Amino acid sequence: MTTTVVPDVTAAADRIRPHVRHTPLLRAEVDGRPLVLKLEHLQRTGSFKLRGALNALLAGERPGQVVTASGGNHGIGVATAAAILGLPATIVVPETVPEGKARRIEAAGARLVRAGTRYAEAAAAAHELAEAPGARYVEAYNDPVVVAGQGTVAAEIVADAPDVDSIAVAVGGGGLAAGVALGSGGRLTVAVEPEGCSCLHQALAAGRPVDARVDSVAASALGATRVGEVPFAVLSGPSVVSRVVGEDEIVAARDRLWDEFRLAVEPAAAVPFAAWLAGQVPGEVPCVLLCGANADWTP
Repeated sequence: MTTTVVPDVTAAADRIRPHVRHTPLLRAEVDGRPLVLKLEHLQRTGSFKLRGALNALLAGERPGQVVTASGGNHGIGVATAAAILGLPATIVVPETVPEGKARRIEAAGARLVRAGTRYAEAAAAAHELAEAPGARYVEAYNDPVVVAGQGTVAAEIVADAPDVDSIAVAVGGGGLAAGVALGSGGRLTVAVEPEGCSCLHQALAAGRPVDARVDSVAASALGATRVGEVPFAVLSGPSVVSRVVGEDEIVAARDRLWDEFRLAVEPAAAVPFAAWLAGQVPGEVPCVLLCGANADWTP
C-alpha cells in the first residue's frame, strides 16, 4: 500500500514540525476487533486545529494581527499559533461557546470577543474586524492551506502505521476530513457526523453544500451549518464515505473511551469511535482519529 502524501501536506508538515506534537498511536483490540487510535487530543491546544492555523500563518506573508471566528477549538488553535509567532490575535466566538473553550482562548493570550448566538454571526463580526489594515483572517476549514495543515495528522498515521487501511474522522466544516483524505495516501476516509449536525452528509446527498440544522452534544466542535466548498470538493471523491451516528451512541462512545482506555475526549472526538463501534467503519486495520479534548466533563 502506498504511503505517498500530496505535496501541499508534505510542505505543511515541514513548516509546522517545530511547533506541533507528533501525537502517538494506540493499537488495541476492542470487542475482538483490531483498532488503531490516533491520540490527536494530546496535541498542544487539545485538538488538531493548531496544525491548520500554523500552516496558514507560516505559508503566507506575515500579518500585523490575526482574526478569526470559532466555536472553540479553532480559536484555541489560532490563539496559540499567533502566540508562538509573536502576533496579536482576536478570536470572535458565539455567546454559546463553552466556558472551558473560552477560558483556553484567553489563556493563550488572545482577545476574546463574543458576538451572536451562532457561529455564522460570530464569523460576520470577525470578518468586519479583519478589515483593519494588516489583519489576517484565518479560516476555520474553507481554505486549502488550512486543509493541508490538518492533513499532516493523516501523514503521521500512515508513516507510523502503514498497515492502516481506513481512517475514521469527525466532520464539522470538513477541513480535518478533507485533510485526512489528502494526506492518507489513498486510504479510505470515513467521514462521520452526528445526526443533528450532518452538513457533509446532506451536501453529498444534494450534490452541493447546503444549510443544515445544528443540534448535537458535539455542536460546539462540529456545529458548522454548511460544509466548506474547499473540503466538499475533496470529500466528494471516491475514497470517502459518509456516516452518521446518534446522540446516545456519541455519549456512550465517549464514556467507553474513558472506561476502557482512560482517554478523556470531548464528544466530537468520540463521533468516529461511535461509528466504529456500530460497525460502520470498514477495513482490516482501521484507525479512529480522536481529534480533541477541550471539554470540561466528569465520567
